[in-house]
Amino acid sequence: MGWIATFVASSWMGEYFHNRAELPQLGLLNPENSLIALLAIGLFLLLWKLPNSEIPAFLLLVLGMVHLGGGGFLSVLALGFLLFYPEQSLQHYLSHILYGLAQLPLINAMIWQIRQFPRST
Repeated sequence: MGWIATFVASSWMGEYFHNRAELPQLGLLNPENSLIALLAIGLFLLLWKLPNSEIPAFLLLVLGMVHLGGGGFLSVLALGFLLFYPEQSLQHYLSHILYGLAQLPLINAMIWQIRQFPRST
């Protein structure tokens, strides 16, 4: 369970460091940072309390995938439906690459965790 805690923390820190680089006016307690941290901690605690349930592992997988797809990939692109126009600079791309890479250990661990549950036939 210690590794999973590390992966959950790494996932959140990827987002936090992205926000510090791209949105330096946001502090640790701003909702953009703190609510995601509380969600991640809550899901980890749920996984810890319910180790024989796939639901917390699936929810952590979804959280990692949303971070990877939405934060790490989509929000770096200049897409018309976004409410902002992202900066197209090397620093911006690098912060998103690091944000995305920080999600991979959690995603991998949750896929592995889900595969450990016996399947009924």
